[in-house]
Amino acid sequence: VQLQAFGGGLVQAGGSLRLSCAAARRTFSNNGVGWFRQAPGKEREFVAGISWRGGSLHYADSVKGRFTISRDNAKNTVYLQMNSVKPEDTAVYYCAAAASSFASTERNAYRYWGQGTVVTVSS
Repeated sequence: VQLQAFGGGLVQAGGSLRLSCAAARRTFSNNGVGWFRQAPGKEREFVAGISWRGGSLHYADSVKGRFTISRDNAKNTVYLQMNSVKPEDTAVYYCAAAASSFASTERNAYRYWGQGTVVTVSS
């Protein structure tokens, strides 16, 4: 599965941004999908995950109540709606498809990774 994340950019603190993750060449409608992020000098961390039908969702504590993950399998796309963003949300955001249909918070559960999209939140 080849993934592409897009929608990043510069946003002011308190604003909103929506990231999209699209799959090319093959559907990922049967896979769990996750969003991860990596800030400069830090390790890549889990942000949100969604199971194949969207019935199971997971969020990092740092984004609960602000970010929403969703998917549209007909469009082969997963979204990350980011609201009330903070400067500490600044990072490169990656989407990834799991080897299974489940959502997972663990990085090693994800087999296919897209290139990142940069999100910068100004204070």
